[in-house]
Amino acid sequence: VLSGRGIENLLIQKYKEKGEDIMRIAVTYENESVFQHFGKTSQFKLYDIENNEIKESQVVGTEGLGHGALAILLSNMNVDVLICGGIGRGAIMALSGSNINVVGGVTGDCDAAVKAYLAGTLTPDAEATCGCSHDNCECHHE
Repeated sequence: VLSGRGIENLLIQKYKEKGEDIMRIAVTYENESVFQHFGKTSQFKLYDIENNEIKESQVVGTEGLGHGALAILLSNMNVDVLICGGIGRGAIMALSGSNINVVGGVTGDCDAAVKAYLAGTLTPDAEATCGCSHDNCECHHE
């Protein structure tokens, strides 16, 4: 059984190195749509952008990593921007600390969200919160 670090190293090996002129966008992903809980996403769709155009995309699994480990994983994959649904303050802080721009509160189709981001027209449908409906959130958004 791999440790968290072992899984991260295994995942990182799957990705091509990012060129200097490439912006990498990660989107929480489920069935072509933006998944609504960052810390529980089982997949990201990665987009490599060059000259403001999508050059390549791929769907990658998180191998069961959650919350804080996802921020480390995205940083290690050289992600520049994260587009997601709900996300907690702790995760936003961790991602921001790794110079990853977080665009939370997004719903709908992943490809459309990335294209809108590139066009400067992406408008989040909700606040970038965890999306929990209960008063005492136990989602541990760290």
